[in-house]
Amino acid sequence: MAALQQRTIDLIRSHQEPLLAAWAGTLAGSAQAQDGRLSARELDTQVREFWRLFLEALSAADVSSVARAEWKDIRRFLEELSRERVLNGFNSSETASFIFSLKRPLFEVIQQTYANDPAQLGDQLWAISELIDQLGLHTVSVFQKTREDVIQRQQEEMLELSTPVVKLWDGVLALPMIGTLDSQRTQVVMESLLQRIVDTGSEIAIIDITGVPTVDTLVAQHLLKTVTAIRLMGADAIISGVRPQIAQTIVHLGLDLQGIVTKANLADALALALKRTGQTVTRTAR
Repeated sequence: MAALQQRTIDLIRSHQEPLLAAWAGTLAGSAQAQDGRLSARELDTQVREFWRLFLEALSAADVSSVARAEWKDIRRFLEELSRERVLNGFNSSETASFIFSLKRPLFEVIQQTYANDPAQLGDQLWAISELIDQLGLHTVSVFQKTREDVIQRQQEEMLELSTPVVKLWDGVLALPMIGTLDSQRTQVVMESLLQRIVDTGSEIAIIDITGVPTVDTLVAQHLLKTVTAIRLMGADAIISGVRPQIAQTIVHLGLDLQGIVTKANLADALALALKRTGQTVTRTAR
């Protein structure tokens, strides 16, 4: 990385107010400031805090890499800014523009000062460009990592919501499955169901696959794993919602579901579960 000369650093310091005004003006005119997601006060606070940390880092002995200890505070600032903007619905381009929009004001000041020295002008423009690029790339990197974490957490929460374990009767639980089963979802299903079996002391768990669009070899394997885990907990499992199409598919695939009790619908499965637990339901006379 090209080195910033002390003359350039002094120049940036001496032009602080016009630089801040030009930078803030560019940010204020951007879509992110005009659509209400970021107030003028918040933007001004962020600009001035970044600038304070930026000048402190420029005064350090070595500014060749933003990974060095001298840039620790400004890295932390950019990481917090990136996380806030992920949560507020900004995209990576809008977030990165906070840093990259500082380039033009800096370039203009440097060009005016080194206009009569093309060699020094090119050298210092390259140095400041590399520095801003490093800060921008760090910002984008943190933004992407935070966004991935948020997406993963949302997916896990959606999986939990899409696999509710319902207590149908004393000792009888039901797990209505909706959508496609995959390895990750099966894991969530087993953990949720097994924990509920422990919490309620249930003897029978009904897995209802009425909402599962197709059953293939992989889905069948996931169901077998879930049933095996239920049995290891000392409970019995019943699979309900086996529609004619699914039954034909299972036969055509040659899948072995021997030893697993299946029923056409949830009502039949519940009736069997009640019978196994020694309970009956009778209709009262009106």
